[in-house]
Amino acid sequence: MSQLEISYSGYVCAPYLHTHESVELKESWINSKNIEKLFFVTGTFSTESKPYFSDSTNHYLLAKFKDSAKVSKNLIEHNQDKTSFVFNIHDDLFQREVDGETNFVTVYYLEYGEDGEDFQEIANLLLKREKIEKAGFGNMNTFCVTPSKFTFPYSEHIVVIEVASEKSHQSVKKYCEQTRRDVNRKGMTMTNLMSLSILDKLK
Repeated sequence: MSQLEISYSGYVCAPYLHTHESVELKESWINSKNIEKLFFVTGTFSTESKPYFSDSTNHYLLAKFKDSAKVSKNLIEHNQDKTSFVFNIHDDLFQREVDGETNFVTVYYLEYGEDGEDFQEIANLLLKREKIEKAGFGNMNTFCVTPSKFTFPYSEHIVVIEVASEKSHQSVKKYCEQTRRDVNRKGMTMTNLMSLSILDKLK
């Protein structure tokens, strides 16, 4: 009997390389009912995560999806020589209305598999930051023509945060960094994986 694969909603971040594969992927996501939102973004990787993803590029397509199985199929069909990232959200921490448009998405990882109480503590700290409109916990899958030499060890403990602000990306990045420090002061090790600055809304 084949094992039933659980599907999640979440985010996918695929390199935009101005190649045939990138353009086809963009067109298919613009027309896909599975893709709720689609953005053109600049990606910045932290010094801690760069060694694992040395093939990182500057520009990505960032999409919010309903069904991770369909997105995985898209990435297998349009696999590229730079890594694509799928963030499956298992637990939505909160979602709320915030003034301004979403202009920044940041991804963190926890260095230890925190328990339920820690998750609640992190959620409470994030809720205090009024520019954060959505936060969720989940895991990460990657797709690439050439697999990475090093396996990223924290892919089961991912935190994704959406920020809405009219301020500059540099300003929002500092805001997120302060939030991360607040969490770490409570004794939990949350490290930045990547920051995605939204340049354009495609859908």
